[in-house]
Amino acid sequence: MIPVAYNLRNLTVRKTTTLATAGGLGLVVFVFASVLMLANSIDRTLGRSAQSDVAVVIRKGSDAELVSGIEEQQIGVVLASPEVAKRPDGKPDGVGEIVGVFLLDKLGTDGVSNVQVRGVPEDVLAFRPGVKIVEGRPAQPGTDEVVVGKAIEGRFKGLSIGGSFELRKNRPVKVVGVFSDGGSSYESEVWGDVHTVRAAFGREGSVSSVRARLASPTKFDAFEASIEQNRQLGLEVMRESDYYEKQSEGTRVFITAMGVMIAVFFSIGAMIGAMITMHASIANRQREIGTLRALGFSRFSILTSFLLESIFLAFLGGVLGCLAALAMGLVRFSIINFASFSEIVFTFEPTPGIMIASVLVAMGMGLLGGFFPALRAARMSPILAMRG
Repeated sequence: MIPVAYNLRNLTVRKTTTLATAGGLGLVVFVFASVLMLANSIDRTLGRSAQSDVAVVIRKGSDAELVSGIEEQQIGVVLASPEVAKRPDGKPDGVGEIVGVFLLDKLGTDGVSNVQVRGVPEDVLAFRPGVKIVEGRPAQPGTDEVVVGKAIEGRFKGLSIGGSFELRKNRPVKVVGVFSDGGSSYESEVWGDVHTVRAAFGREGSVSSVRARLASPTKFDAFEASIEQNRQLGLEVMRESDYYEKQSEGTRVFITAMGVMIAVFFSIGAMIGAMITMHASIANRQREIGTLRALGFSRFSILTSFLLESIFLAFLGGVLGCLAALAMGLVRFSIINFASFSEIVFTFEPTPGIMIASVLVAMGMGLLGGFFPALRAARMSPILAMRG
């Protein structure tokens, strides 16, 4: 076999060509890895909103809180189920909430976008202990005060402490605090008093969903049966994790499909570039190839050597692309969630699996792009090569 040092020396000698080809492959890896990181962030962001012992109750036939409606008197019926956990004060551990969307001007652009508002009861922080007020103070129950999620603070007009905006015409509310929830999708929402939000959207006497903390995750099946078998209620029960997985599905599939499509087009160009580079390299190294053949190296050795060189080149491009993609972790990216038609802020979240897969994709492109040039080198006549 031809020593690997021979291939590494050739790549080092041709610095400009090597870097140009590796840069093209790196661009493909950058796009591919970034798409996977964003899709991963969509799953994780919505997944962080879910708790294993919490069940979501919505109107049967609804696929999201936004289009669901539950009568207020049904909240007590749902939370009276024996499977629902009790708080220290003896009250059922659950909340009824209302969800809506409204338009706001985006800062830094001339556009507008939907923002999701959640009407919550005064004991919402007891139900969601992971939510923390990180700036300002909580909104006072029964008032026109709201708190905004950390992810969208300052991204829209009026969404900063001391700012104000209208939920509906002549229904202004004031921002008094900012909350965080470990990077969950709640950080892309505005929270206000449930009665205030209901009045603004003209939905008095109803909520969008009921969330109930069960005494144990194993109680879910019994809780689901007791609610769904009551035909008078007409409600549907889902685990919170299943609910958010369903909410993320459309957005994740769209982002992944678009990103992969772009990466495929880029990869074709990158493989053509790698192929041209390897063909040019072979044309300039005909005498070297002839010498190698004269020294007794087989055609298979020549083929393997040039394929390894192409794979090394692709590996370098893959590493460069992954390093560039890691820098995207500092970027916040907002897109419309297809389930709620509101804007959610995501980051690019890498995993070791995504990085390894991205490098393997690059090496696969190097293998495909270098195969025909390597085959050409292996078939080259040693006598003709040395004459060239």
